[in-house]
Amino acid sequence: MELRDNSSKGKTIASGLIPFAFVIIMMVYIFGPGADLLDLGIPLPEITIEKVDFVGSEIHATVRNTGPIPVAVAMADVNDRIQPAAVEPDRYLERFETALVRIPFEWNEAEPYIIGITIDDGTRFEKEIEAAAPALEPTLDLAIFFAIIGTYVGIIPVMIGLLWLPFIKKISKQKFNFFLALTAGLLLFLAIDSIEEAVEVSNENLAGSFNGILLIATVVVLSFLGLYYSGNKLVERASSSKIAKPVAIALMISIGIGLHNFGEGLAIGAAVGLGSVAFSTFLIVGFALHNTTEGIAIAAPMSRGKLMIGKLAAMGIIAGSPAIFGAWIGGFVYSPFTSVIFLGIGAGAIFQVIVVILKWIKDEEGENIFSSASVASGFAIGMLVMYLTSILV
Repeated sequence: MELRDNSSKGKTIASGLIPFAFVIIMMVYIFGPGADLLDLGIPLPEITIEKVDFVGSEIHATVRNTGPIPVAVAMADVNDRIQPAAVEPDRYLERFETALVRIPFEWNEAEPYIIGITIDDGTRFEKEIEAAAPALEPTLDLAIFFAIIGTYVGIIPVMIGLLWLPFIKKISKQKFNFFLALTAGLLLFLAIDSIEEAVEVSNENLAGSFNGILLIATVVVLSFLGLYYSGNKLVERASSSKIAKPVAIALMISIGIGLHNFGEGLAIGAAVGLGSVAFSTFLIVGFALHNTTEGIAIAAPMSRGKLMIGKLAAMGIIAGSPAIFGAWIGGFVYSPFTSVIFLGIGAGAIFQVIVVILKWIKDEEGENIFSSASVASGFAIGMLVMYLTSILV
């Protein structure tokens, strides 16, 4: 009997592996003896100028080969005038390989420049810089400056929003459900905002070969699934231990908001790094006002549990402090690819929290949650409040 079971398991495994074996054979043939089948047409080269830094008396351009074939950097120009340039580590780039092009040039702060890179077949690629600004160098003073800005944008506004907790704690069940729905509306706006920012970064700075929109969609879905699974485990553990369910849900909300605020910190750090002083000031003031509403999202579920000042403060730190780390990374080592990844993760995390909140409201209401006037109005007002505050950003 045991032999028969083992034989049956072996056949099942074999039936699952056989299709994979044929796929591998097919791919080996296409990229081996059948490679001529892929040689139709002419592959076009493409390089992307991912970043331009103005350092001392030089202009540094970080370039990446995002085309299907190897290329070699032939020359560089500034405002259509050919300039001497050094390429590090060398001028030959395989697919997705990067190089640093150093152009000796006496640039002037706040002036516009067009940086051009020409490859060995004569194809030229360019990137326009609206206003030159010195590249930021990591220093203790600058790190402290970004930490202060991150605190002002992330931690302080969230803490102010948490002051709503005593009010929410005293209201009726129906009004409480209104604030839960308000929380879901606030978070939905943040998720959409994260996706919009990711798409903007992708369109402006990410090479087409990375398939930015599909990359964002993939990261959002994977983030949602992974955090939804871990979030359910957290709620289950809360139900079977001394941790209250409201605390577990508030923790998930804090993590989701924290990932979103990380993206906001990236935007501020990048704006300061690019020398956009007016724009970065606008972002700081706008985000500070915008983020006060995020504290309400944390306070709503915490209001149905035992008042724990320490845990509430910890939630505020979790939600707000990532803005500091985002500002550091955005200012010192900004990368469009990692920015898209983090913004996508933040959106997926927030969508996961929204599902948890809606399930909680359904447990409270029983039937179709949006048939309740308090829930429908709360959700709508949450979206509207976030939109109105976002106008300042």
